[in-house]
Amino acid sequence: MPEFIHRPTNNGGFYGGMRLLHRSRPPAEKSLFFRYYKWVLWISLSLYFFSSYFISHKPMPLSKSHVINSKSVHPSRALFESINATLQESKPDRGSFKDLKVFVYELPSKYNVDWLANERCSNHLFAAEVAIHRALLNSGVRTFDPYEADFFFVPVYVSCNFSTVNGFPAIGHARSLLYSAIQHISSQYLFWNRSQGFDHVFVASHDYGACFHAMEDRAITDGIPEFMKNSIILQTFGVEYKHPCQDVEHVVIPPYIPPASLRKTLEKFPVTGRRDVWVFFRGKMEVNPKNISGRYYSKKVRTDIWRRYNGDRRFYLQRHRFPGYQSEIIRSVFCLCPLGWAPWSPRLVESVALGCVPVIIADGLRLPFPSAIRWPEISLRVAEKDVKKLGRILEHVAATNLSSIQRNLWEPAVRRALMFNEVVEKGDAAWHVMEALYAKLDRSYRRSKVSSQ
Repeated sequence: MPEFIHRPTNNGGFYGGMRLLHRSRPPAEKSLFFRYYKWVLWISLSLYFFSSYFISHKPMPLSKSHVINSKSVHPSRALFESINATLQESKPDRGSFKDLKVFVYELPSKYNVDWLANERCSNHLFAAEVAIHRALLNSGVRTFDPYEADFFFVPVYVSCNFSTVNGFPAIGHARSLLYSAIQHISSQYLFWNRSQGFDHVFVASHDYGACFHAMEDRAITDGIPEFMKNSIILQTFGVEYKHPCQDVEHVVIPPYIPPASLRKTLEKFPVTGRRDVWVFFRGKMEVNPKNISGRYYSKKVRTDIWRRYNGDRRFYLQRHRFPGYQSEIIRSVFCLCPLGWAPWSPRLVESVALGCVPVIIADGLRLPFPSAIRWPEISLRVAEKDVKKLGRILEHVAATNLSSIQRNLWEPAVRRALMFNEVVEKGDAAWHVMEALYAKLDRSYRRSKVSSQ
């Protein structure tokens, strides 16, 4: 027969009732029930305090960090300082650049994120513009207060307008899109106008940098837009001689190769594994080069390579695309990196990352991050005019210092220096970009004002 508990009229409240319940039970049941009750009470109180904390501590979405009142042309400094104090608490360690502060403009989506609807935008060889933007957003050098910034990053993706004819990026719209972005930030912020863009940073990861054209003669004729000539350009194009398309403050950066694709290849094939291909190249090689406005693709260098070495069993030369070509690179001893329309090539990064000695055939090419990567110790340079001697040159290297070159090349730090990661890692490509900006702090308007006071 069930046991009923008769509560007195004055029960002493909740805890009094619970005491009666405990008294009416046998010792074993009392002990079990008491333990159960303690757990229920502890969980209930924990949930109460936990939910109370989140109700009163809502995180600020990243996308709303720079919302500007349209009725005010320039937001107040107090607003920025308040936002910065709130968001900076969660930023990762600044590492070696604790004094460097970069403000990233939050532009309307038509200038950047709308282009990401096409997946290629963040994965093709010009995608450093996307990678650097993402890296800065997640970096400890980012500040949400533009008044304390040394540099101002302008995130405009101009290389994601892919041609429906050949699939290549069409960058004819680049100048107008960038000019429109500058008009926007000039109307919303005071920082561009106060320095005329002297402390502003852009990415131009195209054949001839901020000249925005794939053909050198047209690039030279068009030149760098006047509105960008005071700024800092992060560009893949760089040469050791005077050139109108690098006649601006700039930093030479590596072309973008998706880190995930390299990691996938390295998981299957170790970098120190067997290499059964002596010389490798896969890419466009015209048998009968076309004269385009008085110029030939690759200055006929690739054609010369094909004609001289296609029948040579030591050379594995392929003229057609193959999605798994990275598995060919990692099996090769030497990887040819000849110029195309532009002197630089993504093959350079892929060769280094996969441990194949890059053979650079592009006269006067300037390579990225020379203070971090000892290029003469991990690569070979062959003059364009010496392609006819290529076989003998590589034989000599193989017989003398190949093992030393490979040992230097296979150092993990070398590969890391050419990789763009979404979250910055010490020693990666984005980290070296910040190091290069740190070396240009004399361009910081904020610091110049402080030093003059």
